[in-house]
Amino acid sequence: MTLSLGQLAGLIAALAFLLLVIFMCIVLVKVAKTMGEVNQSVKTLRDDADAISKEVEAILAKSNVLLDDVNGKSKKIDPLFQTVADLSESVSDLNSASRNLVGNFSSSSKNVGKATLAVGFLKRIYNMRHKKGKK
Repeated sequence: MTLSLGQLAGLIAALAFLLLVIFMCIVLVKVAKTMGEVNQSVKTLRDDADAISKEVEAILAKSNVLLDDVNGKSKKIDPLFQTVADLSESVSDLNSASRNLVGNFSSSSKNVGKATLAVGFLKRIYNMRHKKGKK
């Protein structure tokens, strides 16, 4: 059986096409397997995302309840802080009044001391005159 050049070229082309089809089938099988794994991964991720979403919603609900509780308690202790601020202001006013009283007392005691010295001096003068008058 003799093959002409055209038949030989056609046979080589047919064999090359056959090899191409075989390799394409192998690639398509691998791609199909990979796509199946990707689909499985996406499904798993979707399920996990749904579960996480539900958990996040539960956490947010609990956080909102906790925040409402904290806000309520904060409103209850606001008067306490206002009272402490008022008490601090009253103590400051009391300190100022005490300083003024001590300052006034100090200046009054100096004047009393001067008056005492003056009275003592007048008493000596009176005693000295009084003794002269008795002699």
